[in-house]
Amino acid sequence: MTDDHSDRTNPRLGRRRLMGASALAAAGWVAGGGGWMLAPRQARAADPIKMGIATDITGAIAPSGNANWQVAQFTVEQINKAGGVAGKQIELYLEDTASDPKVAVGNVRKLIQERKVNVVLGGITSAMRQAIKDPIVNRGRTLYIYPQLYEGQECTKNLYCTGPTPAQQCDKLIPYLIKTVGKKRFAMPSANYVWPQLLNKYARKVIEANGGEVVFEEYYPLDQAEYSATIGKIRDGKVDCVFNTVIPPGLQPFVKQLYESGFQKNGGVLSCVYYDENLLNYHPAQEMEGLYSCLDYFQSIDDPFSKKLQEEYSKRFPDTKYLFTAGSAATGMYRGIKFYEAAVKATNGDLSRDAVSKAMDTAKIAQGPGGGAEMVPGKMHCKMNMYIAQCKVDAGKTRYDVIESDKMVDPKEC
Repeated sequence: MTDDHSDRTNPRLGRRRLMGASALAAAGWVAGGGGWMLAPRQARAADPIKMGIATDITGAIAPSGNANWQVAQFTVEQINKAGGVAGKQIELYLEDTASDPKVAVGNVRKLIQERKVNVVLGGITSAMRQAIKDPIVNRGRTLYIYPQLYEGQECTKNLYCTGPTPAQQCDKLIPYLIKTVGKKRFAMPSANYVWPQLLNKYARKVIEANGGEVVFEEYYPLDQAEYSATIGKIRDGKVDCVFNTVIPPGLQPFVKQLYESGFQKNGGVLSCVYYDENLLNYHPAQEMEGLYSCLDYFQSIDDPFSKKLQEEYSKRFPDTKYLFTAGSAATGMYRGIKFYEAAVKATNGDLSRDAVSKAMDTAKIAQGPGGGAEMVPGKMHCKMNMYIAQCKVDAGKTRYDVIESDKMVDPKEC
């Protein structure tokens, strides 16, 4: 996934790659050309659909990236078992974006130039999406599906977003925090890149429109480990709601220091719109208790299709710590693959980018985790159900209790 020299000069990176490679090989992936390929278990079609997955198997965002590639395997295997798409089996290719946009660009080029994939899905952070979209969409002239919740304003032709937008997350959550929970003094501690900056801009408008106040908004390096000054500002400013957009690796020390300061114990509320069940890979359960989130799916949602999906995923990946959740972009990955399946069916198997993109523009899926979804024509984003939930802890395990839900929420983008 990178050359040998980079692993020799950075032994820690080399160990991480070896661990990632072992997990991939155990799951049936075959190494080749610096990447990985998962062929259909059925007889190989003469003209398969080549689907590329570009996600973080190693690095700071690896817990989310590994959830993504497991969901990709699971979804593609289900499709192939059912006969494929328009008579074609899907051949799945993986490249590690390594939580590093510079590494990612070179690896994504392999999907386009060497594997000649028909579509690429992946990217967790917005910085990653920005880095890899040019070699995919512009230079590679390939369809790109971005599965993660994000800050909005991505209106690139042939790039489809299948995760929630700020409008879908903030328009219900923030009024709930202010009017129902009674928290009005907000702090916005943030990682210093595009997602927090644009999400906070939208969230601030919603906070102020609903009678709340932003006490402070600050941006930190992604790897910042010391937050005592920030904790002091939260205390001295009488902040009662922390709207967090710090991400790993700075996330773990920030949440730990906030918890140890007694913020939650003294009545403060932590809210973060990417928090889901996979966050146990980042924090002890007690640090997450009471947290409010707003996502397109939580595992406690009681609908038959979602429950069956979880049961089948658990059978496919028993005892995995990489869960099928929303904040880690796993639901967006499932949704993106199913949208692509629907689009290829609509083209009768024509895999050209223009044909599939045209069909994607009006694609609908009747079922998925948390419900069905539909693309908004001309907008490259989709309507989906949204849920407000609060994190509870029982015997050291977290669960999210859904408080409110809203059907087919408009992304309000492009």
